[in-house]
Amino acid sequence: MIGLPDGITACLFDLDGVLTGTAALHREAWKKTFDEFLRERDGDGFSPFTDADYANYVDGRPRLDGVRTFLSARGISLPEGEPDDAVTEHTVNGLGNRKNHLVLRIIDERGPNPYDGSRRYLEAARDAGLAIAVVTSSANAQAVLDAAGFTPFVQARIDGLVITGRGLRGKPAPDSFLAGAQALGVAPARAAVFEDALAGVEAGRAGKFGFVVGVNRANQAEALREHGADVVVDDLAELLGDNG
Repeated sequence: MIGLPDGITACLFDLDGVLTGTAALHREAWKKTFDEFLRERDGDGFSPFTDADYANYVDGRPRLDGVRTFLSARGISLPEGEPDDAVTEHTVNGLGNRKNHLVLRIIDERGPNPYDGSRRYLEAARDAGLAIAVVTSSANAQAVLDAAGFTPFVQARIDGLVITGRGLRGKPAPDSFLAGAQALGVAPARAAVFEDALAGVEAGRAGKFGFVVGVNRANQAEALREHGADVVVDDLAELLGDNG
């Protein structure tokens, strides 16, 4: 009825790029953050942050992990700094704070852009009696869920604040999804993971979840399959046999 194997009793949804169109806004904020930093560091001849950089080093990861992973890929080492570092500081925390400041401003200006197909899928999953959790690296998840009108569907939320507070490893480690399944009281084998990020799909496979749905928002269907997706769709409505 909702495109999942028999025996699946819970759905674990990533947020940005799966339920809402905010992934594009995060990508925009990351690019502005890193391009400004690289220009300050290297001058006008700097090598810009690309969509491939976003997919390979940042997407789906906790914010500070994204900073560290991208900088490492560029051979750049910065001090960690402190959580309250100013957005002008050339530290891991400073860059993370700069990105968060930017994305909050962009979301406030443009809204969370919830996907209609995702709303229909949430309704179908709820009506089918499946438990629902949101598992996201975003520290702003509750505000986005509220703005999108999705909060009533969600029984458990594992977000960036929970991940940091519990000391969980971020995606591609499976810790956050495992915490989501635990919060719903289901075994991983009985839960489906819904992810648009390569790191998130990899986390779903690493956690031995019963089904992993790759959501292709960035023209990377084959990469999603290679990282462990059991099925890839362009929109969750496809799982309902409904494309529009």
